[in-house]
Amino acid sequence: VIFLNADRIPWAISAIATEAFNPTAMSGGMLGVMIMGFQRAVFSNEAGIGSAAIAHSAVKTQEPVTEGFVALMEPFIDTVVICTLTALVILTTVYEPELAGAGMQGIELTSRAFGSTLSWSTVPLSIIAIMFAFSTLLSWSYYGLKGWTYIIGESAKAEIVFKTIFCGFAALGCMIQLDAVLDFSDALVFVIALPNIFGLYILAPIIKRELKSYQARIKSGEIPNLRKQP
Repeated sequence: VIFLNADRIPWAISAIATEAFNPTAMSGGMLGVMIMGFQRAVFSNEAGIGSAAIAHSAVKTQEPVTEGFVALMEPFIDTVVICTLTALVILTTVYEPELAGAGMQGIELTSRAFGSTLSWSTVPLSIIAIMFAFSTLLSWSYYGLKGWTYIIGESAKAEIVFKTIFCGFAALGCMIQLDAVLDFSDALVFVIALPNIFGLYILAPIIKRELKSYQARIKSGEIPNLRKQP
């Protein structure tokens, strides 16, 4: 879609850069835009709330630092690459300032953007959105289950109780307006993020020490540097 509208790419990139540093936006709605950006960024890559660490901790590796590097790639691919491409699709096709004022956003706006160039693309886009939603349910259920069993204890009964509660809330979320669900989720994510960010500052010296140790062992040859091997 972007390549089919390649003539508008320079304008789209210029619009992103211009509006991001627009004095009007910075003075009038900068705080609101930042809050909205942080909220959506958290749902995009979960950076800063500590949930992804639960999944990465399940990986078997001799060097935990390498898993940290893998984790660092996720926000870049998820947000910088995918979200930028999505923004370019919207800006190079159907975006007009009036659409934002009319309340069109999210998957509805993205679907219109894809459909304006490739009419059949709305079907695979819907399937992809469903798959993303389902994978999000799976990942967050795993995070919640691990937190639940850490507090309650590992047992089949504890897992069944959590899964029942989780499925109940998933069904309840389908019956409530999207704005209410997002507001509730934002509030809970904020509660999760606060202790995690505080913990990051406490653990920063340990992370720094482990990183220096890893880099020193690579430099000494104790850990093979695969990039320098033929």
